[in-house]
Amino acid sequence: MEKNKIKPDTILKTFWRDNNHFADLFNAALFDGEQVLKPDDLTEVDTDVSSMLKFNGHAETVQKILDVVKKTAYGVDFVIWGLENQAKIHYAMPLRHMVGDAFTYMKEYDEIAVQNRNDKNFQSSDEFLSNFRKTDRLHPVISLCVYYGEREWDGPFSLKDMLEIPEKLKPLVVDYKMNLIQVRASESLKFCNPDVNTVFDVSRSIYARDYQKINMVYKDRVMSAELGLVIGAITESQKLIDHALESEQKGGQINMCNALEELRQEGVQIGRLDGIRANIRTCKNFNASQDVTVKNLMKEFSLSEEEAVGYVKKYW
Repeated sequence: MEKNKIKPDTILKTFWRDNNHFADLFNAALFDGEQVLKPDDLTEVDTDVSSMLKFNGHAETVQKILDVVKKTAYGVDFVIWGLENQAKIHYAMPLRHMVGDAFTYMKEYDEIAVQNRNDKNFQSSDEFLSNFRKTDRLHPVISLCVYYGEREWDGPFSLKDMLEIPEKLKPLVVDYKMNLIQVRASESLKFCNPDVNTVFDVSRSIYARDYQKINMVYKDRVMSAELGLVIGAITESQKLIDHALESEQKGGQINMCNALEELRQEGVQIGRLDGIRANIRTCKNFNASQDVTVKNLMKEFSLSEEEAVGYVKKYW
């Protein structure tokens, strides 16, 4: 596998497909750490919930593919659990989740309708018209969005957050609340799985540039290459991803001392880049010319003229 070809989304999907990781995430996010979901009860489900929408004679196929979907059995019944990874803030996320849940329900309805038509076991014309018997029931769908971005989520948390509603109509509008957790603000979550806890803890510390804490807690620990890949994917740390891939070829374990130094250096570079961007914004806000901004960058950050011109062109 070429290190520059690996997709962060693929890394995260693979990590969360593990039943132990998946169950621990949902238990921490939705049940305050109580072990409601059991890894042994989870089975993989098709992630493609695409459906056809029909309205007033118009039909349109809409594609929707979730990242990871699991099913748990409760006696003869079951519950569908859907996970969506989100790297960037999406200002229509509750709507996306509502549509995904609706399509999952629609998929089960279509399966029941086909079975009913084949069995021809309708008790009334109403059942025949809907292809759904009075006693038929759909199964609950519970979805969770994990937001990995460094910025605080400032998007909507529910459908009502997206709507402009007159005060008198608010009680009449049906809401849809999205289950969302942010990696950067996950300190209160009670994880039991050590891998999941490490992923969230180290990722939070990287976002906070708290390399002293990482060094104090993890420098003497051995971390699997898999966890290094996941943390690198979440924090968009190419150096950590590269280090994990190299370690994978040498036995599958990361030397945390080397990884920490690379993280620290990358943090310094990111901090420097943030400073350059802020300098350019300030110059622009004060109506300074690009030439003046270039000279200022050269002086403040010891850049060559070519480097300074490149940054101004990129971030002006």
